[in-house]
Amino acid sequence: MELVERSISASQEAMTYGEFTAVELCQAYLDRIERMDRSGPTLRSVIEVNPEALSIASSLDLERAELGPRGPLHGIPILIKDNIDTGDLMATTAGSLALEGHISSSDAFIVSRLRQAGAIILGKTNLSEWANFRSTRSCSGWSSRGGQVRNPYALDRSPCGSSSGSGVAAAASLAAAAVGTETDGSIVCPSGVNGLVGIKPTIGLVSRSGIIPISYSQDTAGPMARTVEDAAILLTALAGQDSCDPITDNSFGKTIDFTSQLDINALRGTRLGVCRNFFGNHERVDEIIDTALNQLKSLGAELVDPIDLGNIAMSTSAKHELLLFEFKAGLNAYLAKHPNAKVRSLQEVIAFNETHADQVMPYFRQELHELAQAKGDLAEHAYLEAKAECLRVSRTDGIDLALREHRLDAIVAPTNTPAWTVDLINGDRSLGSCSSPAAMAGYPHITVPAGYVEGLPVGISFFSTAFTEGQLIGFAYAFEQATRVRRIPTYKTDVNKIAT
Repeated sequence: MELVERSISASQEAMTYGEFTAVELCQAYLDRIERMDRSGPTLRSVIEVNPEALSIASSLDLERAELGPRGPLHGIPILIKDNIDTGDLMATTAGSLALEGHISSSDAFIVSRLRQAGAIILGKTNLSEWANFRSTRSCSGWSSRGGQVRNPYALDRSPCGSSSGSGVAAAASLAAAAVGTETDGSIVCPSGVNGLVGIKPTIGLVSRSGIIPISYSQDTAGPMARTVEDAAILLTALAGQDSCDPITDNSFGKTIDFTSQLDINALRGTRLGVCRNFFGNHERVDEIIDTALNQLKSLGAELVDPIDLGNIAMSTSAKHELLLFEFKAGLNAYLAKHPNAKVRSLQEVIAFNETHADQVMPYFRQELHELAQAKGDLAEHAYLEAKAECLRVSRTDGIDLALREHRLDAIVAPTNTPAWTVDLINGDRSLGSCSSPAAMAGYPHITVPAGYVEGLPVGISFFSTAFTEGQLIGFAYAFEQATRVRRIPTYKTDVNKIAT
């Protein structure tokens, strides 16, 4: 069957009319993973496939025949990032050899939500090790367990991180869609550079229980898909209240069927603020986004251009401090709940990495782990001060102020500059992104393909205040349907071959 760019609804309709079964669909994706990820272009985006996937698909086929489908995800193969617990035969390792072989005793809440919706967990995706929180000069998409993930638009280019495997696998049609996680940019950046729609939800819309953490203040899981509709279907399944993550109580009454917001006229009569803070990093990206802004106007949006979110860069030290404190506390708490893991604390992770440095740290080390280990607990004044500063800069004097002063429905900006070359020695060389304001504020952020620079994807971002996912999905959908920008990956060995 033709899998490339196949949507969730197309597969669901085909199964409804008996054109193929979930077993056949699942096997076709497994074959494509073997062909495209393990041999072929060697994308290395899937770190492990689910050995039970076909038997799960078979039981879902039987259920469909007897009772009908549970919903739009019934029998649909989905890949999830390898920092999300599954209570099955697959390991959860965050890409680290320190957790190699670690089998969780239970599903993360979002995995149980996906299973309840009828999705097939096809496998785990590779990632930047420890969700890109190990070294100050790490290379996005590299992990000691999974190796280096490659961008399918040019194999010498970065897939961005930390949800690099989820981004590449979704872009390369290795599953219907994928789930990533973000602390700051780890959904929207790999979505942007891989030509995807990515949704970083409001903190509290999607549970974090059962996910290896970095930051309680900023972590969230979210969908990564080839279309806004597929991302909305996946977000609907992921969202929900979880007693093990009390912050999800804030989502009461706000979890809806997000596909109900797919409106081609959603931009009519809206006011969008153009945040020029994130322009000026690449002239061709600016040209693409300016063209996209004209498209937004033609679709009925009124642009307030420019708006200023202040000097977000001034808050970098506060954000860094916050993440160091919360990483130590969060990882120690996670490992304490998993007594079968061979490391039981951040200190033991650091020691393991030193003992196995040849395999774990051949290119870059673990400065961030060591800095985090030196921090105290979350009652310390330095932590509380950093947290307050992050919220002030991103919310009070940032997004909330801009929305109120200019009477805006949302803010738009370029998501990313084109993917940079993979450099395992010097690390990432990104020219910039707009991820930090929404990430620090805990607010929703959606990116959608906007154009290409020499064949490398560039996205446009929409972000706003808490629990406005439905509205942002409508804006992104209207733009996507009017522009139809996304292109199929080319799998060229380098960007110069794309250009010629």
